Amino acid sequence: MIYVDINLMTTVSRLETTSRSEIVPYATTLRVRDCCLCLHVQRAARALARRFDEALRPVGLTNGQFSLLMSLNRPEPPPMAPVAALLAMDRTTLTAALKPLERRGLLEVMKDPEDGRGRLLRLTADGKALLAKAVPIWEKTHGEIEGLLLDGGPARLRSDLNALC
Repeated sequence: MIYVDINLMTTVSRLETTSRSEIVPYATTLRVRDCCLCLHVQRAARALARRFDEALRPVGLTNGQFSLLMSLNRPEPPPMAPVAALLAMDRTTLTAALKPLERRGLLEVMKDPEDGRGRLLRLTADGKALLAKAVPIWEKTHGEIEGLLLDGGPARLRSDLNALC
């Protein structure tokens, strides 16, 4: 009887498998740094998030929490799916984001009376009151940021960003 070990592994160093011609030149790094739309949008998003986080700190909200609460400010409590879609989140991420706001008494998650499996999201009176304090802060900060935009301003930026979605 002959036994063959199929679990043999060969270790090859990374340098042995990478020829000099496969190394990315530094000029490419600089081109990506200067031209990559994804990088520039991510950087801008982080800068905006930090700015709004700082502005909303006095009312105890982050920019993400503000957006989530605003998405619930509707005449009727929305189901989770449209809220997740509006915020570009999956349901698991939305559920995680809801929990601290629910613990603070700013919103409630209820069973959908028409579909017991579904959940509806509703602002509480405290949530509405906090939003009323946060909106003037958002308006001021948003106006300052819009004032920094050139060449078509905020409408053009929104249009361009929406074209990517």
